[in-house]
Amino acid sequence: MFRSLHIAATGMQAQESQLDTISNNLANSNTVGFKKVRADFQDLFYQNIRFAGTQTSTTTMSPTGLQIGSGVRMVGTSRIDTQGAMKQTGNNLDLAIEGAGYFVVTQPDGTQAFTRSGQFKLDAQGRVTTPEGLPLDPPITIPPQATSVAIGRDGTVSMTLAGQPNPTQIGSVQVASFVNTAGLNPLGHNLFQFTQASGDPQLGVPGVDGRGTILQGAVEQANVEVVEEMIGLIAAQRAYEVNSKVISAADDMLKNATNLR
Repeated sequence: MFRSLHIAATGMQAQESQLDTISNNLANSNTVGFKKVRADFQDLFYQNIRFAGTQTSTTTMSPTGLQIGSGVRMVGTSRIDTQGAMKQTGNNLDLAIEGAGYFVVTQPDGTQAFTRSGQFKLDAQGRVTTPEGLPLDPPITIPPQATSVAIGRDGTVSMTLAGQPNPTQIGSVQVASFVNTAGLNPLGHNLFQFTQASGDPQLGVPGVDGRGTILQGAVEQANVEVVEEMIGLIAAQRAYEVNSKVISAADDMLKNATNLR
């Protein structure tokens, strides 16, 4: 019965982690470029009282073993990197990636960060930046006299000046791809950092070598399905309740055992 108390406690802790994961998904259901996360669990060490195949007599053996589990634990979180829906905004600096890849920005310490959020703005110098002022890498500067800006599916950035009918190319938006996107380290603020698990970023032209293409005037919405998350929320809540009842039942059995005379 002491074992059942511990096993049920691990189950309650696991469902708490599941609730934390689901609540974060729901909280970011309207966050541009957000990718939902799944909690991964595994069963704990088993006490092997009898192994399968143990001889039960000189001519027979046990077809099954006798093991007692120790519960469950959370071993990681997996980012589900599926495409989110595209929302047209009409803003020329709103960009979305159709397919795999991340926009590249430069952090204040000079290191690179990666994001799926394409809500870009212009700073006081005319540089294209994130809402927090992180510039694209390589940087793109749009002069104030530009009357329009066009960004092609291959990332080519062109501007049109007053009195000049032909557009002028001023730069290119690059996209970074990774061997294992689940290995990226989330920094918050819609940013990620590469790790040894993700592999080094492979920077290049959008639409080449498996990278997604650029869609101007749109943003990628979160890939969170609210109804699906609510179903998971209910299931986690019920599992938590069941584990708490196991603890109550084990407590009642211990109480009855200690009251025996």
